Amino acid sequence: MILKRRKFLNHLGAISAGYAFGGGYFPRNLAEDTIKITVLHTNDTHSRIDPFPDHAGKLAGKGGAAARSAYINKVRSKENHVLLLDAGDIWQGTPYFNEYQGQLEFDLMSKMKYDAATLGNHDFDLGIDGLIKQWQHAHFPFVCSNYDFSDTALTGLTQDYFVIEKSGIRIGVVGLGIQLEGLVPAKLFSGLKYLDPIETANKMAKKLKRDMNCDFIIALSHLGYQYKSKKVSDRKLARHSENLDLIIGGHTHTFLNGIQTVKNKNGEKVAINQVGYGGAMIGHIELWFDAKKKKRSKVCQNCWV
Repeated sequence: MILKRRKFLNHLGAISAGYAFGGGYFPRNLAEDTIKITVLHTNDTHSRIDPFPDHAGKLAGKGGAAARSAYINKVRSKENHVLLLDAGDIWQGTPYFNEYQGQLEFDLMSKMKYDAATLGNHDFDLGIDGLIKQWQHAHFPFVCSNYDFSDTALTGLTQDYFVIEKSGIRIGVVGLGIQLEGLVPAKLFSGLKYLDPIETANKMAKKLKRDMNCDFIIALSHLGYQYKSKKVSDRKLARHSENLDLIIGGHTHTFLNGIQTVKNKNGEKVAINQVGYGGAMIGHIELWFDAKKKKRSKVCQNCWV
C-alpha cells in the first residue's frame, strides 16, 4: 500500500512493522550460518538539517540530521554489517543550502559515513561547477550510471557502479538519474548526456552479476515511484529489469509503509522502497543470506526519526 501525502499525514505517528518482500512476517529462528546485512537508506533529504518546524503539521519535529545520525549509530551499534545509501536530491529546500551551497549537507553525510549516493535533479541547482566546488566534502562515491559526464568537468569524478563486500557477500550498486531537461535549466548541466535508464540498468546489472560476481544488486533511483504517463518510473524499471534485486527510489517524495514488489521480465520479484522526503523517515531493510550466499529473505521496517 502506498501512503499518498494526505493519507500519510494521518498515519505519521505509526511506525511500519517488518514485512518480508514476499509478504507476511519473517521468522526469527534463523540458523547460525545465516548472514545478515542491514541496508539503511534516505532520499530527497532536501537540506533538512534541522527537524521540521512546528508549523509543519504532522511532520513537525520529525527528521533532522541529528536524529538521522542517532538512528544510524544505534543500528550500527547492534549490527555487524550495515550499508548506508542515498537516492538523491540532497540539496535545496532550506536556508542552509542558500548559505553554505551544499557543503554542510556533504559534510554531514560524510560524518554519518554514507557508503554511496546518486544525484537528483536538485543536486544540479548550482550547476556542474557548483557540484565540483563542493565535491571535496563528499567522502563517499556518487554512482551515476545513466549520466555520461565525459564532456563535462565532472568526468572521472562519478562511478558507473559501486561494489562493496560484507562478510563475503558482494553487493553491487547502480545509480539512475531522471531526465534533467525540463527540470533544470540547460546551462546548469551542459555537456551531460542522458542514457536510457532501463537499458543502462540492465547493462550494468549484468556486468555486476556475471563479471563482478555480485550476490545482490541495488539500484539507487531518482526516477520516481510511478506515473500515470509512460515516463520511466521505479515500477516500470522493475518490470523491464533483469538481475536487479532492490530499487531504492526518490524524486516523487513517496512515503511507502513497506516494501512493494514487482515481477521483472523473467517473472522474478524486484523489491522497491522509498521514504518520502526531508529525512523524516529512514529506510531500514534487513537482507538475509545462507552460507552459500543464497538469498533467504528480506525484511523492511521504515522508521520515522
